[in-house]
Amino acid sequence: MINKANLFAGAALTGGLLAAAILGAFWTPYNPLQLDMLNRLGVPSSANWLGTDEFGRDVLSRLMAGATASLSIAAITVALAIVSGTFLGMLAGVTRGWAARGISAVSDALLAFPGILLALTLIVIVGAGRNGIVIALAIAYMPGVMRIVRSSVLSAREREYVEASRVIGNSELYTMLVHVLPNCLAPITVLGTSMFGWAILSESALSFLGLGVPPPAPTWGNMLASGQPFFEQALWLSLAPGICISVALLGTNLLGDALRDRLDPRMAAI
Repeated sequence: MINKANLFAGAALTGGLLAAAILGAFWTPYNPLQLDMLNRLGVPSSANWLGTDEFGRDVLSRLMAGATASLSIAAITVALAIVSGTFLGMLAGVTRGWAARGISAVSDALLAFPGILLALTLIVIVGAGRNGIVIALAIAYMPGVMRIVRSSVLSAREREYVEASRVIGNSELYTMLVHVLPNCLAPITVLGTSMFGWAILSESALSFLGLGVPPPAPTWGNMLASGQPFFEQALWLSLAPGICISVALLGTNLLGDALRDRLDPRMAAI
């Protein structure tokens, strides 16, 4: 049975952040890049609900713009990881011989590294910035998708309905896309939901280290980093992006649990 509380809470939290990100792409209360040195480190007030930062910029406006950047990076990362991982996972599950062994060996080698460590290494190669962080995280998360898809393909490719599709003359590609791929959608959906939260956290961590989107463009990670020196003087600078990251992780985890229960009823009793 689906935990409806998890489903509603996860959907509400995730939907609220997505709405803020979409709104932040078109409108913010103030220009998130506009400096106002006369109002630096301003406390939360009716004019600036979450205060201002060390350059007098409105924190709420920067949070909304940062949501657009952070969530879009996470979404593109997950999309790239799922598309590439699904293709390579199906290829490894369908083919035999050296091709399948080679793909599996590369996947196992990448899985041997912690995701954030692999992403750091890849960023050194491809370069820091928005594109670099998307490519690095997508490659870091791709092996997990490959592993899930390959297991699903190996489980489904010898089923009777797959053999029947081959017997009536359907091509191998048609059989895989129409009869095998649908069996992979449930685990991919659950994994993709979890990966979205991981990507937000990883992007924030890399931006915190100065390897993400460069300032003055806001992301939750670089806002957290810039607020660190003023932690005692202006707590809200670190508290606001930290809460946003926590809410994003909580929402995606709750939503992922609910989807897992819905798409795989056997896991609901665990």
